[in-house]
Amino acid sequence: MIEKTKLIPDGKKELKKLPIVDYTDSKYLYYPVTSSRCSDGETCVIGGQFVKVGEVIGTRKGAFFEQPMHATVSGEVMGNEKHVDQSGKLVDCLIVKNDFKYELHESIKDRTEEEINALTKEDFVNIVKETSLVGLGGSAFPTYIKLSTEDQIDVVMANGVECEPNLISDYALMMTNPKAVIEGLIYAMKASGAKKGIIAIKKKYKAIEERLAFDLKEYSNYDIKIVKVGNYYPQGWELLAIKNALGIKIPQGELLSKYGVLNFNVSTLASIFAAVKHRLPVLERYISLSGDGIKNQKFRARIGTLMTELIENVGGYKDIDIPKVLILGGPMMGVNVSQDDIVMTHTTTSLIVQNQEELFEEPCIHCASCVYSCPVEIQPVQIMNAYKIRDKDMIKNLEVNKCIECGLCSYVCPSKIHLTETMRKAKRFASK
Repeated sequence: MIEKTKLIPDGKKELKKLPIVDYTDSKYLYYPVTSSRCSDGETCVIGGQFVKVGEVIGTRKGAFFEQPMHATVSGEVMGNEKHVDQSGKLVDCLIVKNDFKYELHESIKDRTEEEINALTKEDFVNIVKETSLVGLGGSAFPTYIKLSTEDQIDVVMANGVECEPNLISDYALMMTNPKAVIEGLIYAMKASGAKKGIIAIKKKYKAIEERLAFDLKEYSNYDIKIVKVGNYYPQGWELLAIKNALGIKIPQGELLSKYGVLNFNVSTLASIFAAVKHRLPVLERYISLSGDGIKNQKFRARIGTLMTELIENVGGYKDIDIPKVLILGGPMMGVNVSQDDIVMTHTTTSLIVQNQEELFEEPCIHCASCVYSCPVEIQPVQIMNAYKIRDKDMIKNLEVNKCIECGLCSYVCPSKIHLTETMRKAKRFASK
């Protein structure tokens, strides 16, 4: 009998044991002028100009919002080059030559506790907006928009599940700096008016639970609890995490705030803490290199670092005679890229390098594995068939937009059909 597939190898056991290499001294930093959510942008500095850490160097422009770009080092503006961003596309990047002084911009100074306690909701929203904070779990959705809600918020959830295989960025953060997560959660609670906070982690994360519980003793005047959820995939999907951590079932397409909930990735909350307390934008992130085509390693690196430098740091690729498959992000939801001159952005957490294997796609055997395993209960093969004949009405009727692109349909398919990629194409086709 075919069963629902939820348990998949997470590839994290050995990665967690690795030390974190502090790689924050790149000679050149690169800043994409556009992003997946901002198709336009412009810089406000010129070649030869000196910039400081935290200084605004440009603005990315989306359909309904703008995002300031910030320098993550001090140094000289050198011009522009094209490199690959988080979406896998070649984009224009501003270059800053690091002077290794890390001189802070005049606007970067700590707020006192008295100043923080006096902040209004509007103040919190403006701080988050001006520091260009986005969802660091991968969505890159502007954080200030979430905090701007007029709905009554009862609980803020810190999502530390990180269920995607090979990703350990959030895990590394919670192990090394749990207080930043907790204080960021408190600031989000203050900004939204929520009285309750929840930190959701996997049941098997015993060490994380102990670290968080120890530090939470300092914040006993806040109603913050650790809630352990299942170890399966895709438990980190916000609707599933909210259902299992809070017991609140929210229909797809509905705003979480309408149900009194706000959900933030733990790294996003840590960035809120840095913005509020230290007036800092996101300067650094934890990132991992993994896969059988490279030496596996964890790093802490500055936004703007080229991935080629990290690859060189671990000795380059292994088995150089074997072609490589590069996956930016996780193996289930990541993006295949054809070149490695990738710029580390706010949402870059992993590069997987696999030795290429010959996999042949075979005809569908109608086993229904993809249907049983789909967390949103759509029919991937039926959508695929409708897409092949370009039946837009049928694709819409089959609710392709419910697909969260988790990758399970492709993972469980015995015929090796690239169903997830077809779902992406069908969504784009149906939206035209």
